[in-house]
Amino acid sequence: MDVIIYAIVALIVGAVIGFLTGKRSADNQSASIEAAAKTRAAEISQQADQVLAKADAEAERRIERADARNEEIKQRKIKENKERVAEARKEADETRRKFDQEMRERESEVRKLESTFQSQQDKITNLQTAVTKEREEFASEQRVVVEERRSLEAQQKMVVEREQELAKASEDHIKALEKVANLSQAEARDHMMEAVREKADTDAMALIRSTIEEAKITASKEAKKIIIQTIQRQAAEATIENTVSVFKIDSDEIKGQIIGREGRNIRALETATGAELVVDDTPEVIMISSFDPIRREICRLSLKQLVADRRIQPIRIEEVVAKVRKEMDAQIAEIGERTVIKLDIHGLDPYLVKMVGRMRFRSSYGQNLLRHSVETANLCATMAAEVGLNRKQIQMAKRAGLLHDIGKVVEDETELTHAIVGMEICKKHGEHAAVCNAVGAHHDEIEMTNILSPIIQACDAISGARPGARREILESYLERIGELEEIALKHRGVEKAFAMQAGRELRVLVEADKVSDEEADDISFRISQKIQEEMQYPGQIKVTVIREKRSVTFAR
Repeated sequence: MDVIIYAIVALIVGAVIGFLTGKRSADNQSASIEAAAKTRAAEISQQADQVLAKADAEAERRIERADARNEEIKQRKIKENKERVAEARKEADETRRKFDQEMRERESEVRKLESTFQSQQDKITNLQTAVTKEREEFASEQRVVVEERRSLEAQQKMVVEREQELAKASEDHIKALEKVANLSQAEARDHMMEAVREKADTDAMALIRSTIEEAKITASKEAKKIIIQTIQRQAAEATIENTVSVFKIDSDEIKGQIIGREGRNIRALETATGAELVVDDTPEVIMISSFDPIRREICRLSLKQLVADRRIQPIRIEEVVAKVRKEMDAQIAEIGERTVIKLDIHGLDPYLVKMVGRMRFRSSYGQNLLRHSVETANLCATMAAEVGLNRKQIQMAKRAGLLHDIGKVVEDETELTHAIVGMEICKKHGEHAAVCNAVGAHHDEIEMTNILSPIIQACDAISGARPGARREILESYLERIGELEEIALKHRGVEKAFAMQAGRELRVLVEADKVSDEEADDISFRISQKIQEEMQYPGQIKVTVIREKRSVTFAR
């Protein structure tokens, strides 16, 4: 629009200038100039009208386009606002739905918590009832103990009175001997002391045996009660581990590839893993033999990958075995971590965690060592709680139960026993002194210095002695049976000794002419004490002494 105006102004200015210039020219040209100027002015006016008309049309077109664009923008904004409102409504509906779902879940959780709380209250009520009952039983047992103690004091008083009577009788006997036998006082004293010594030995042995039996009656009740409660709260498997693994194959054709040309593949695999492969006529089976379960497992996993890959050659075998060995180390560490987390044991050194994982691939008398250690740890925690130890001591008991056999999985060979080796490892890696002592003393190889040591020893025996937990090697079984019979045969008057019921009972035959009934009781007691001091065995051994008198005559 501005361009058109400028053009019009320029034309007008030009016309004016032309007019003025023409006016100055000759007068004879004024008429023609005036006519030309009027004509020019008319043309300019006509052009100006055309330009103005075009400008107006262009302006109207631009206004129409602007209105159309504004309407389009308006419609687009309205559409966008509608979409935003729809999205907002959708989000609000989704939020409301999630909120309703969350509220329903929370209501469900609240109901579950209320149910759990109610069940916990019921359990607490039952426990309170059981505790009250146990307290009543304990009070009753205390009364029995008090009565037995009074009886024992009365017996001690009787012993003192008998000693006084014996002293008086001894004096009378000495006087009588000096008077009748005409013996010197020194000779009479020696004779009397020998008689008194024999009598005192017999009375003392009877008193000791009676005292021990009374103490056993009281202690046995509490011990059995604690052990039964501990065992009842544990559930364990009965498993047997072997030294041979069986690897199954799809067909016997693969056996030739495993053996290789001139046996080089099987030799390479045996050299790399340290296990022995037995490939015989058994269909679709390869036997893997090794005393080390870790080597067997590495060989089995390597053989599995090689058979699946079908590329069986010495170089490939070495690569696969190296890879499987690394995976095995990671698996051992993972097993140890899972075990420690499962038992809720914190702060265990990474090396000890790895050793715990190695227990998975070690067995003792056919019982898996890791399962045995975990079972012992749970038994230790339960028994520690039953005897009234605090929470810290219970955790330490569980820790010692898990680590008590860790000396069996060390990689280096040593002449020390596994208990001592385990104690040294625990000391080296910062375990508590009570835990170290419990580990080292669970086979009585060092002195017990805290309450945890007998608990770990008892729980280790419980785990190993339960039916089906272990199997004994024939040589060790025969050796134990022989030791039992030898201990019995060393006593005076023993004629024969027989170990019965897989070493659970020892029957001793004594000579009736050399051994009296009281001496038979004494022999039974001495043999049982000797077995406790010199032998290691699961459970208990019953000692039965048989004294039989036979009189034989012949009628002719």
